[in-house]
Amino acid sequence: MSWRSSFRCSKFRHIFGKPATKEHSYDGVPITLSVHDNHYCSANPCFIAVVTECAGGGSFLVLPIHHTGRVDPQHPRVCGHSGRVLDVKWNPFDDYCIASCSEDCTVKIWDIPICGVQQNLTKARKTLIGHSRRVGLIEWHPTAENLLLSAAYDYKVSANHITLWSKWVPFIFIKRNSHCFCFALLLSVSFNSDGSRLAVTSKDRQVRVLDPRTGKILQVSSSNSHKANKVLYIVGLKLLLSTGSSPWNHRQIVLWDPDDLSEPLYEEDLDGSAGVLFPFYDPDTHMLYLAGKGDGNIRYYELSAEKPYISYLTEYRSLLPQKGLGVMPKRGLDVSACEIFRFYRLIAIKDLVEPLSMIVPRKESGIFQEDLYPMTAGNQAAMTAQEWLLGVNKGPVLMSLKPETRVANPYPETPGEKGMVRQLSSLRFQRSPAAVTEIGQEFVEEVKCDLVILSYILLQAFYKQQDEIRGLKEELHQKDVSSQRVHYQKFLSDTFYIFVFSCSADENCSAGAGYQKHQKEHEGDLLIQTLLCRRSLRDPQTAELSSTDWTLWWKPRLLFSYSS
Repeated sequence: MSWRSSFRCSKFRHIFGKPATKEHSYDGVPITLSVHDNHYCSANPCFIAVVTECAGGGSFLVLPIHHTGRVDPQHPRVCGHSGRVLDVKWNPFDDYCIASCSEDCTVKIWDIPICGVQQNLTKARKTLIGHSRRVGLIEWHPTAENLLLSAAYDYKVSANHITLWSKWVPFIFIKRNSHCFCFALLLSVSFNSDGSRLAVTSKDRQVRVLDPRTGKILQVSSSNSHKANKVLYIVGLKLLLSTGSSPWNHRQIVLWDPDDLSEPLYEEDLDGSAGVLFPFYDPDTHMLYLAGKGDGNIRYYELSAEKPYISYLTEYRSLLPQKGLGVMPKRGLDVSACEIFRFYRLIAIKDLVEPLSMIVPRKESGIFQEDLYPMTAGNQAAMTAQEWLLGVNKGPVLMSLKPETRVANPYPETPGEKGMVRQLSSLRFQRSPAAVTEIGQEFVEEVKCDLVILSYILLQAFYKQQDEIRGLKEELHQKDVSSQRVHYQKFLSDTFYIFVFSCSADENCSAGAGYQKHQKEHEGDLLIQTLLCRRSLRDPQTAELSSTDWTLWWKPRLLFSYSS
């Protein structure tokens, strides 16, 4: 019988969390006070969106990803909702399109200009109206283009299909394709890799697997030892993970077989905290991250398809609790620093959004690490929404994170608007209605893709220059401080100390005479003082001081006093 070690070797055992400095964080962001169990943050390689607190409606802030540091309190916002915003999600195939849901029972699709939000954005590309109560969840389809799922407090889940009616004019109408009614309020949703299955958790704390096209319930969990809160498909391992609580109110994680939810495959109690556990999974590295709402720590695990299924690695700890977290897609990570995951922690008590990078230390970090960055899901849609609704299932289009590498799309190009032409044409949504009418269709036809790409490159260079200018200003400030220190030292080298006792001052000395005159004008207790007198070392004869000069140049320093 061969010996087998009980310890599992992992290339991620030395992973650590590296928080960004305050200069590279987003300070002064008024994070929402909502108690809904959502992330309130969404990020992509171009922008970061954060739900903010405001009076008289709902709004969220959209910042360029390099716009770090102190955020202007009057920074323009996206403020078209009449109720509090509950969730925001970027389109995975369009970095300039974002969806938001609100307490005003609507879902809105927004076009963000390529240069960012320069003034308050109130006109949405489209408003989706299909719910009678507040909308709490939205989720984009992982492979189909322009397919959005929304769930509301009316126990109704809607799959809203965004359809183009003209390939030149960017106006869009919405066609509601399907509804599925649930008997409990949904708490979380998760698609599998090709979007053919949908896992949900509801207020009855059960896990369900649905067919998103028809709304048919395929599997329901029947375990009484786990009250599920959040659910997540473990892509690539044919597993389903849920977080929740045990009958003893301990926070718990459970692994399921998505084809059989009768019994869990794995259960583990974590702690007795009350905050909701947010699960995040990286299908490329099979890494699982658990972050608790109201906690300052994030746990790391490595998953496998065989028992024991889950292996604990380590934990990141912070004294500042997080209200929510956003995640950067893999295509926005810094591969030169061996960064495999990045969080954006919302620290409400500090009005701070703190980037947190997960780093795997390597000796040669400058070389592309192929074992850390396999082929990953890109920003191209695998199919159209019509194809998916007809029953077609396709996996995500993969891309390489290696610099200057591009993998061809194995699927044919989807019809409709492609490239970045519409992204630049979305600038018209910042204009007045009269200006929009004058521009019309000719504006879109005149836009060239190379001009858009050039604008994007110039924008990235602008933010890089801003960072360099900030660094140069700090360096100049340090030089000014050192220059003042040298000047002060030179001043001290030209001075000398004269100890004058008030009881035995020499009246013949100009300094002593000046001191006695100054003492007569300001009668008081007899003091022993140290008087700093600046004299010209080259010409001592010019050291005569008037009473005014004495007041300016002689600075008494009280050492101690005694009674006469």
